[in-house]
Amino acid sequence: MTVLSFDDKGVDVEYEGTQFRLDKDLIEDATEKAYPDVTDHEVLKIVEKNPNLSGEPRRVKDILH
Repeated sequence: MTVLSFDDKGVDVEYEGTQFRLDKDLIEDATEKAYPDVTDHEVLKIVEKNPNLSGEPRRVKDILH
């Protein structure tokens, strides 16, 4: 299971027992979107090859507020 923890500067990720950080700039480059408009599903796609996407995608700006 992948755990994502969002803040204003990026995402802390725990994936298969490994913890790492995806900075806001890296996420914006990978998605070609402004960070507040990126969804949690898009971040999961950066981390996992074939993520199990369940539920409605949520934008970072909605997660943080």
